[in-house]
Amino acid sequence: MKREIFTEEHEIFRDAFRKFLEQEVVPHQEEWLKAGIVPRDIWKKAGDQGFIAPWLSDEYGGAGADFLYSVVEIEEMSRIAENGFALGLHGEVVMPYIDSFGNEEQKKKWLPGCASGDIITAVAMTEPNTGSDLQAIKMTALKDGDSYVLNGQKTFITNGMINDLIVVAALTDPTAEPRYKRMSLLVVEDGTPGYQKVRKLEKLGWDSQDTAELFFEDCRVPRENLLGPEEGQGFIQLMQKLQQERLVIAVGAVATMWTVLEWTKQYCEERSAFGKPIIKFQNTRFKLVEMYTMAEICQVFLDRLLVEHMKGADVVTEVSMAKYFCTEECKKIVDQCLQFFGGYGYMDEYPISRVFRDTRVTTIFGGATEIMKEIIGRNLGM
Repeated sequence: MKREIFTEEHEIFRDAFRKFLEQEVVPHQEEWLKAGIVPRDIWKKAGDQGFIAPWLSDEYGGAGADFLYSVVEIEEMSRIAENGFALGLHGEVVMPYIDSFGNEEQKKKWLPGCASGDIITAVAMTEPNTGSDLQAIKMTALKDGDSYVLNGQKTFITNGMINDLIVVAALTDPTAEPRYKRMSLLVVEDGTPGYQKVRKLEKLGWDSQDTAELFFEDCRVPRENLLGPEEGQGFIQLMQKLQQERLVIAVGAVATMWTVLEWTKQYCEERSAFGKPIIKFQNTRFKLVEMYTMAEICQVFLDRLLVEHMKGADVVTEVSMAKYFCTEECKKIVDQCLQFFGGYGYMDEYPISRVFRDTRVTTIFGGATEIMKEIIGRNLGM
């Protein structure tokens, strides 16, 4: 489909980024999957070519481009089914916290390294007994002289082992009312005493992504590492940025739909059963038509939200709809496409099997489908 939101410059950038992926990422994907982690050198290579956070101001090492350049990157990463190299999380989820809420000193200290690939970031919200209910976190960051002392545990942290810098949600005033004023965001640098990367977690999918469990034990962080002018702003800061995080997830889901549909259509044209290509069977064609139609519907809705988001509009309700609906439909489409591959769809020699595993988590992270529906219901006055 022709998408009006992209200019010729966006498509030139897409070609350049696609070439980068084909040369620097695709040849190493199997190696990274077996290792369970992506090496640091790919981050540097991406940074050297300006592919990290292209939206970032040139003052801090970026290109000052619009958000659609980031969208292009997310779509192209989905095209090659690459989830271990968490460029979207680093550039479009974590770095915006520092860019939006950091002071000038913090931005100059951290953002250039983030853009160059020398600093890899993560964000720590989830705790072992706290998932989507962020106000229920228990980790504390209590003032002691010129420092905050962090104590607690975080889990399911993407880039958990490789990160150099992590934005941590913690309670700076555990008794404040209302509850949302208890939380603040602090930046913790790797190597800080008491910050422990305990273990890399084994998962159903995303095998090359180093998802980890973290401990903070009497971890002393300078008070100047607080994001924002004052304590108690963490929950509001998270809410402000979750719109973009969920939009990023929806972009990946829709791009994955197109990718697996392309693979499946080609396979159905080449694979024969009972003397003819399986695409010649009415059931196959009708199922493919239904899935292509759903992908078109999701794409049109998503593109409208991208335009609204770039204008600075509050589209939390609509983005919550997109996040839940696009990920759920992607899950269905990937499942149906795998069915058309038959036994080969279950074999790892075909990437559809890996995408099937990787897709499952998209209805969970960034806010589970049920939480999205709860947000939508509240915003609609239900």
